[in-house]
Amino acid sequence: MTIRFGPAGLGLAKKGLKACEIAFTYGVYIKNDSDALRIGKKARELDIELSVHAPYWVNLNSEEKAKREATKQRILDSCRVGELLGAKVVVFHPGYYGKDKDKAYETIREGIVELMKEIKAKGWKIKIAPETMGKINVFGSVEEISKLVQETGCSFCIDFAHVLARDKEVDYSRIEKAFPQKEWHCHFSGIVYGEKGEKHHITTPLEKWKELLAHLPRDRGIRIINESPSMIEDCAEGLAILKSLATPR
Repeated sequence: MTIRFGPAGLGLAKKGLKACEIAFTYGVYIKNDSDALRIGKKARELDIELSVHAPYWVNLNSEEKAKREATKQRILDSCRVGELLGAKVVVFHPGYYGKDKDKAYETIREGIVELMKEIKAKGWKIKIAPETMGKINVFGSVEEISKLVQETGCSFCIDFAHVLARDKEVDYSRIEKAFPQKEWHCHFSGIVYGEKGEKHHITTPLEKWKELLAHLPRDRGIRIINESPSMIEDCAEGLAILKSLATPR
């Protein structure tokens, strides 16, 4: 098993962090192609694997076609810069259920197929990764994301904090069966949640780090992006715990 830790926002190779997710939360802010190429080159030199998070204001299941098209464009804009960066995946929030859960799946699947056709036509290697979501009224259960992967060949992002908030537990064997792929892109942090799911992220409690690292499959290549308010320190703690678990006693 190979596990890479990294923050959402920036990476610090000196702390042993080997992954970094560039978050285009409110828009694709890297405007200059030469900047993207330079950042990607430096990341490769430091053996840091990059990923991108597309803007939050997306919804592949909007009732308005114009908004669905705008969503696809935002994801494609993220992919274009991600390709220049050499990023592995572009993570995105798939959308809302709307009035019909079953129809939501079909509409979102159709949008992903269209995105993948466009990515292939442009010759890009980057993959798109719908994320498991933490609120019960939002599309993105483990089963829904797994089904999208099976039916479209897209990648995926397993957010373990979101799974906990949504399902009130993390069934690791269920997740492993749902995602048999050899490469996993994951998000992780502590989380506060209620009856309807996610409220907000917090620094990861020590026992949650230990639980996650003890249950991750041993035959995968795994990137863990931390989204807590103290992501650098949180990542460093996770890495230290992983090393302690691997050290013979």
